[in-house]
Amino acid sequence: MTDKRLLPVVVLDNVDHAEPLAEALLEGGLNVIELTLRTEAAMAGIKIIREKFPEMHVGAGTVLDVDVIPQLKDLGVEFAVSPGLNPKVIEAVQNAGMQIFPGVANPTDIETARALGVPVLKFFPAEPLGGIKMLKALIGPYGHTGLKFVPTGGIDASKAAEYAALPAVQAIGGSWFVKADLMAAGQWDVIRDKTAEAIQIIADA
Repeated sequence: MTDKRLLPVVVLDNVDHAEPLAEALLEGGLNVIELTLRTEAAMAGIKIIREKFPEMHVGAGTVLDVDVIPQLKDLGVEFAVSPGLNPKVIEAVQNAGMQIFPGVANPTDIETARALGVPVLKFFPAEPLGGIKMLKALIGPYGHTGLKFVPTGGIDASKAAEYAALPAVQAIGGSWFVKADLMAAGQWDVIRDKTAEAIQIIADA
């Protein structure tokens, strides 16, 4: 996904923000982005970033339905992220040749994902589920299997380091450095700086 172990989870309300956002992330040192399919601007934003920033690894988030996957494939999306564990979505994404990071919240979810051949799981919503304490408890019986986790949900700069300290954490999903209000205000320099700060926090951990 990224050697920086950081995944920006973006809700894009305005397609005009796609290009300056990608530039800000790249200037901050990050070449990966997850655009959630929660807004009408998401698909167009993916298209713009894929065309103008070939160095950016682009993923789609909130992938809930099988019928959207061919369009994501055509746009050149590299990975899909879902909030829950839907075997049909997982199979369709795998068949399309993309990576899938499905959401898991408990041991049953994890074992189902393992059976489906998914090696990287989104632990979601991380903080409401119990945060680092819950994730450590889940890693206990599954860490030796090689499974990796992407904790996402409620994590901010003050909590990122403790997650990053866990070897089983592949990356940390977060939106604290790509908040909608920062984009709406055109504060791309702030996003750039917060991205660089987030990368450093994880590196130091």
